[in-house]
Amino acid sequence: MAGLAERKRHSILMVSDFFYPNFGGVESHIYSLSQCLLYLGHKVVVMTHSYGNRTGVRYMSNGLKVYYIPWRQFCMQNTLPTLFFTLPIMRNILIRERISVVHGHQAFSTLCHEAIMHARTMGFKAVFTDHSLYGFADIGSIHMNKVLQFTLADVDHAICVSHTSKENTVLRSGLSPEKVFMIPNAVDAAMFNPAPEKLNHDEIVIVVISRLVYRKGTDLLVEVIPEVCSLFPNVRFIIGGDGPKRLRLEEMREKYSLQDRVSMLGAVLHSQVRSVLIQGHIFLNSSLTEAFCIAILEAACCGLLTVSTRVGGVPEVLPDDMVVLSEPVPSDMVKAIKKAIDLLPFIDPHAMHLRVKDLYSWHDVARRTEIVYTRASSCPDENLLQRLSRYLSCGAWAGKLFCIVVIIDFLFWQFLQLWQPARNIEEVPDIAWSDAD
Repeated sequence: MAGLAERKRHSILMVSDFFYPNFGGVESHIYSLSQCLLYLGHKVVVMTHSYGNRTGVRYMSNGLKVYYIPWRQFCMQNTLPTLFFTLPIMRNILIRERISVVHGHQAFSTLCHEAIMHARTMGFKAVFTDHSLYGFADIGSIHMNKVLQFTLADVDHAICVSHTSKENTVLRSGLSPEKVFMIPNAVDAAMFNPAPEKLNHDEIVIVVISRLVYRKGTDLLVEVIPEVCSLFPNVRFIIGGDGPKRLRLEEMREKYSLQDRVSMLGAVLHSQVRSVLIQGHIFLNSSLTEAFCIAILEAACCGLLTVSTRVGGVPEVLPDDMVVLSEPVPSDMVKAIKKAIDLLPFIDPHAMHLRVKDLYSWHDVARRTEIVYTRASSCPDENLLQRLSRYLSCGAWAGKLFCIVVIIDFLFWQFLQLWQPARNIEEVPDIAWSDAD
């Protein structure tokens, strides 16, 4: 690896409504990527909203600095959209930390969209990572796609976690494919390793760890589990996770008297996921839509054979001999589980772990993301008129509305420049760092 003196050092602000102590794929992605970027010698700061009494500045492993700004969550971990009211605190953080690149995560993060808009208003480079897939027909998707079109109209580069996700994002936002990079998620192989001894096959344990919501296919599980238990008397299920659909699973368990064969763990901390996974032989993913699905990667790294619905970017994640794919219908999923049970004697968990470790590395993801930052930094600076021309192309009415929002944001920023000049904002001293060689 080239020394940092030969590379450009970046000061990155990661922004999303989704971060620790909340747990999920986006949260672990931001944290793991940030840690590896710190290792490469870059400066990384995270900005998210407050969680309970967690407000202000906190420090995580290796000096990762996190700003928990005093915005309360409004709906599904998101903050209430304010458009302009986050600009003062955002400006303060950008100047204090001497940020060069703002990296927003997740299409339905309010804070992400507002941060990218403010960053571009102030002349900072902006990168966006999309972690989800969206449709085009329902009201929620139509609204979200228009918001994404607004944000990506002025972004320097975008990152998607799978080729399917890239196609989806380009179609939804109208962004040029040349500006979009595909960089997959990864897994911490040191954290997710198989059980020391191979489990016997007298009892087959199928593990499900997921948010129990419609999008994750919980309704499919309600139909699949009784059928599998009827066909295979030696199969037992362990279900980790919580959500509004948990009641349906509990009702199913009562209806078919499966209390001794279906264990409901409730919410599982990320630090405990591995201890749950290594109890099983098969990992079952029933999602109806996924851009990538880190969960099946973590399961495979623990040596579990995966059964998953063939949706979104899931077919891109694992080699064919490590996953059994099915259509998102109960009958096909039952057939896939039967096929997986037949394949279990040929599965070597430790060999699977080594393959996943070789295929997916957060350090590789960080190096590829570093290239995106460098390319974003080399993009030419633009004035307000040049930016407005792109917003106008977003639609006859929407384009004009977007321009009005951006102009107001620009005028608000100019007012803040007069009210509190940048020279009056104290910059944070740089923490000593060393070359990553």
